Formats: sequence, C-alpha cells, structure tokens
Amino acid sequence: MVVRLTHFNVSADKSEEVKKIYNQEVVPELKMQQGKVKGMLLEPMESTEYISLTVWQNKANADAYESSGKYKELVGKITGLIGQPVLKSYTAS
Repeated sequence: MVVRLTHFNVSADKSEEVKKIYNQEVVPELKMQQGKVKGMLLEPMESTEYISLTVWQNKANADAYESSGKYKELVGKITGLIGQPVLKSYTAS
C-alpha cells in the first residue's frame, strides 16, 4: 500500500470552511478514485498544520490519481484558504 500525506497550514478563521469543503467536496471525489483505500483530513490539536491522508492499494493507483489532474483539482478547491501544500508519499507494510 501507498500512503500520501498532503500537509498544509490553515488559519483559525478559515478552518471551518476548509473542513466543510474537504468533507463535502473532496471526500466524495476521493471515494470514486480507483484503488483508493482510505481518505481523511487530520486536524491539528496544537498547531495550524492539517494533513490530508490518502491510502492507495498500490503506487500505480496513487500515481494515476495524481497524473490525472484530479489531485491538483481537489487541492485547488481549498488553495485560496490554505498555505502552500506539501505532498509526501510513503509505503505501508
């Protein structure tokens, strides 16, 4: 499996809007992606850094999602509300 984490900062006054967009617009799109196992938004307890976590069956599925432009489209839904997103990928064993 492959885990992808997109880290981004959200100011306190924008957090509710970001969570609403993520849950109402991003999550439904993620559910339709081939090979996606899980997707969720991790909310910080003591900082402003949120993490969008996605788990994929394999690297090919994760790469296909990103290269299709869907990742960029979904990040674009919250771009005006967040700091510069940073994507990190990991293998899960």
